[in-house]
Order: sequence, then structure tokens, then C-alpha cells
Amino acid sequence: MKKNLFWLIFAALPLGMYAQSRWTIAPDQSIVWRVGDDIPHDDHIEMSGEKVSVVLRYGVKADGSFGLERSMVWPMLRTIPNDTHASLMQRFAVDYPSLILVNGRSLQNEKVKTLQLDGRLTVVSEYAVGYPNLASARPSNPRQVVELTRVFFPSTTLPMVCERYIIKNISDRNMTVNMPASRTVYQTDASLGVDGSYTMVAELMNGGLFTLKPNETCAFDAVVKAYKSSEQEVFPDVAQEEQARRDFVQEVWSKLVFESPDPVLNTAFAFAKIRASESIYKTKGGYMHGPGGESYYAAIWANDQAEYVNPFFPYLGYATGNESAFNAFQHFARFMNDEYKPIPSSIIAEGIDIWHGAGDRGDGAMIAYGAARYALTKASREEAEALWPLIEWCLEFCKRKLTDDGVVASNSDELEGRFPAGKANLCTSSLYYDALVSASFLARELRKGKQASEYEREAKMMKSAINRYFGANVEGFETYRYYDGNDVLRSWICIPLTMGIFERKEGTIEALFSPRLWTQDGMLTQAGSETFWDRSALYALRGVFAAGAREKATDYLKHYSGQRLLGEHVPYPIEAWPEGSQRHLSAESGLYCRIITEGLFGIRPTGFSSFDLTPQLPEGWDRMALREVYAFGTQPFSIIVERSDKNLKVHIERNGKRIQSHTCKTGQTVRIKLTVK
Repeated sequence: MKKNLFWLIFAALPLGMYAQSRWTIAPDQSIVWRVGDDIPHDDHIEMSGEKVSVVLRYGVKADGSFGLERSMVWPMLRTIPNDTHASLMQRFAVDYPSLILVNGRSLQNEKVKTLQLDGRLTVVSEYAVGYPNLASARPSNPRQVVELTRVFFPSTTLPMVCERYIIKNISDRNMTVNMPASRTVYQTDASLGVDGSYTMVAELMNGGLFTLKPNETCAFDAVVKAYKSSEQEVFPDVAQEEQARRDFVQEVWSKLVFESPDPVLNTAFAFAKIRASESIYKTKGGYMHGPGGESYYAAIWANDQAEYVNPFFPYLGYATGNESAFNAFQHFARFMNDEYKPIPSSIIAEGIDIWHGAGDRGDGAMIAYGAARYALTKASREEAEALWPLIEWCLEFCKRKLTDDGVVASNSDELEGRFPAGKANLCTSSLYYDALVSASFLARELRKGKQASEYEREAKMMKSAINRYFGANVEGFETYRYYDGNDVLRSWICIPLTMGIFERKEGTIEALFSPRLWTQDGMLTQAGSETFWDRSALYALRGVFAAGAREKATDYLKHYSGQRLLGEHVPYPIEAWPEGSQRHLSAESGLYCRIITEGLFGIRPTGFSSFDLTPQLPEGWDRMALREVYAFGTQPFSIIVERSDKNLKVHIERNGKRIQSHTCKTGQTVRIKLTVK
């Protein structure tokens, strides 16, 4: 009774009351934590490049000092057994500032001033030198004081994580700074490596003795790197590596730019583009987008890659993302077979092995859904022709799995048995329905009119079967049961909304945001449990926008975004809790971006150069825009939605020039046809 009373009280309170903001948004779109008395506090963030990933476990201790542990992952340095989790991993906690001598004395009494995230982690601290009390060592005091800036980031292309240390004399006297170079080499056990022993190096470079006048600086660099015995060690220019990382962030920030009156949503979208795009590894099987999380690298999954993030990349126009998406579908296509045995859930170990431990999770529906949407949005006829056999095969596989009730049977779903899914679940059938719709559009582009008509007919039948078989009153809500016999609310009841199935939208939306499923920390996977997976919350927010409940969706999106971007664990969407300790799996960030593209703007690809646009402009907004959209085979274009009396004006612009304008109601669909140039 007390628990129910808590939920009733929580449901009645404004969402903003629960959005804690440790971080703030800076003018350059980074986020900054200005450290005060809100310590101690610890957090972790994952950053990735083509050959390395690192989880930085960082924090500010109760005494104001900084703490850091680097959890390194080298996806292409494979260990034995060469399974899903067989990336070389090592944790390093070396504290380079402890080696610094200023005027012959070590740094003492650190006080962290700010932390900043912008694709890098930057930490600014002040130290006393040889004195226990920083308060008595101000710059105006003759005692010497230094400022230390640390910058952490992964190399974009090399198997290393880089660190820059900048020392500034903020006293009024000259000082000497002595930083000894150091190099520590580790060898792994040859019997545990696919390619024998691996070499790991933690190295401090550019050390030496410096004399600094007041306000002058000096810098030194450090790297942690690893390589095979057959590879030559690389000696990087860390300044160039930092510029490459900045260039990468600038590229994804300058494309597909979301503009709204809400800076938190704009910034959360910008950060999500970083995480969605950086976690792509250059394997011997080609570029592979990997979830990360110190577990999932140099491999692809039918849900994370094919379903979640691959359909997003054509909008962003990030070439490596598109290449990884097409490569993933080609890998899955290797497993088509005449017997229509299931395609593996995951292709692992740089493409040389598979994982299929949960049986058929509805992977065929996931792949068909993602591949058809990707092909339409990417708008490359050559790629679409190459992907068509895979789409066709997956649809036929699902068709052969139809039960007597007309829904798709599968062994489990993407949660792989963590929660019951019955013999036929709502997710698999909904994905199959949307895949049929997209495939009908794609078939017409490929001049396969007969197949297009057949897929349209099958989609209508599938939609009816979903509503008939899964439609149910669950816990008093007119929504969906997740499987036959399910009588407890599940978060995946949102799936039909994202696929344009709105017959039971009112009850479904009410159930999703009821205290039975929505909590201040996330959306519960199952009512009454403590487990939440962000992917279902992200799907739900997208679906609720698509269903036209924009005010409710906006309120909850603001709360969610504020918490993930500026709260206690930042700056990206997370995978799950308690499993995985809220790790920053990358495809979830792709799902966040799709809330904006497919939910708020309601973009639905209908051809290589056409799409449906169903803008859901919230009541408090006069305008929103997506700038530099790279989809549909054209030069980049922008979508601007403006309020005009009781209507909306939709403008399509290219190179700063307006090329189309349309008038519609909020939530009304407009068919956009682009001219390919």
C-alpha cells in the first residue's frame, strides 16, 4: 500500500522536480560540471575509435581531488576463446600528475574546478606546491600555485587512448616544472591470444625541465596503446590525434542538426550522434558497429545494428556509419539458406564466427525491418539491389513462421529470455509488419510491382492479426498483451506505435506513462520489476510522438533528456539497470536520435527521393528544424516547421534556398518529393 501511494504521489508531481542537473550546457555545446560542494561523485563514460575503446571511470573525491581508472578495450586483439567477449582488455590507474615536480616539490591538495565533456573529457584542477592548504596559496600570494588541465580521448584510427596534460603557472613568480618521461611495457600470455602475445605500453612523452613565468604553460602527453607482435609500434603526435578527434565530433555535430527552443533536447541530440557514430571498429571483416560496454566489440547484432542504428545513418550522412551499416547487412546475407533456418542473432570475432545462443529472437524480422528502411533512406539503387535478396529472404522466413493466428512465432525476443516472451511476441510481429510496408515501397523503386502489391496485402493482414491476437485489457488498460498468457504490463507494448499501428494508442500511451511502467529513472521492462532498459523508453517516446500525443511525449522526453545529459550519469542514453551498470551502449544513442527524426518530425521513407513527413510541433514551440539532412539521394537539405496561425508551414531548403513549402495541421502527413541533384 505504501509503495502504491508513492507511485500515486510521483505521478502527480511535475517531471522537472525529478530532473537533477549536476552539469550545465556551455555556449560551445559541451557540458560542464563546475565542482562545488556536490562531492564526492563518480561516473563513467565510454569513448571509442576505429581500433580502441575506453571506459573512463572518473570522479571527484570528498577532498576535492580527481580520480581516474582507464578500462581499455582493443577489439581486434582477440583472446582465447575467440567468442563474443574476446577483446583484449586491461585496466590502468596510473596517476601521471603524481610524477610532476614543481620547484622540486610534488603537487599537493588538489581541488578540481571543472569537468567538461565534448567527445573528450577535460578536467581542470588547481594545486598547491608543497603546502597543505590551497586557501593560503592564492595566485596573489608569493607561494606558487599551478593549474593543471587533463584531456582524455581515444585516437580516431590508432589502437590507443591519448592524454594531454597542460600545466599553467597561475602564481606571480617564476617556477620550474620537471616531468620525467616514463615507459612501461606489458606482455600478455601468448597462450591466451589468438595471435600470440600482445604488447601493451603506457608511455609518458614530451617530458623534461621547463621554466614558466606567470601565466605561461607547458604540456606533455601520455598514451596507452597495444599491438600484435607482427605489427610495428606507432609513435603518435598526440596534438594531431586530438585534432582528429575534434574533427570527428565537429563532423557529426555539423550534420543533421536539430534546432528547437529547448537547448537540452538540441544538445542531447548532438551528443547522441557522437556515441552512435564513434563505436565503429575497423575489423578484418570490414567496418563493424559495436554496442561496446566492455563486452560487445568487433561484432554485429540483428537488433542493435540492423534494427536500431543502421536505419539512422543515412540521415546523418556519416560515411563510415553508412559503410558499417551496409557491411552488417552483407554479413547477415551470408547466412541465407534454402532450408530457411534462422539467421544468427550475432556475427562475432571480426566476422569469422556466430552467436545464436538464444535461438530465433525474431532476428529475421529485425533484419528485414532495418535493411528495408536503410535501403530506402540511403537511396542507392546499387545498394538496394544488393540488399533486396536479404530482405526478400527474411520476409519469407517470417511468413513461414506464421502461426494459425497469423502472427510470427519466435523462440524469444531481443531480451533473450531475461523476461518471458511466449511462443509469439508483439515485437517480432510488429517488426515484420513494418518490414512488409517498407519492402512494398522498395519493391516499387526496384520495379517489382507484383511483389510490392503482395507485400502491401500481407502487411494489411499482419496489422489485423496484431490487433486481433495481441490486443487485450492488461491491468485495466486497453493495450496489448506481449504474448499469449501475459497479464502484466510490458514496456514493449510501445512497439506498434512506432510502426504506425494506432488502433489502441490511447490505452497504450496511458499504460506506458502510468506508475506501473514509468519511473523517475527509466521505463520498467515489466510492471512490478526493478529492471529498466533504455531501448524500450526510447521506442516508447518515438511511438508516442508518432501517435500524436506530442505534449505528453515532449514532457517525458524533456525529463529523460535532462536526466541522461545533465544528471548523475551522463551524457548518453544507457543500456540497462541493474544489468550492465548503465553502460553507454552505442545503438541506444541511435534510437534517441530517431525520436527526433521519426517521432517529432515523423519522417517515413516511401521511396528513394520521397518521404512522408508528419510534424508534431509541441504547443509551446513556434518552430523546429532539421538542418543538413543527408537522406534520400540528394544534396543535403533542411526541414523547417513553423507555426502559422492554426496551421503549420513546412519548408524544404537546400543551400540556404527554399525549394518547397507546404501547409498542414500539426500531426497531419505531408508527402515530400525531392528533386535529385
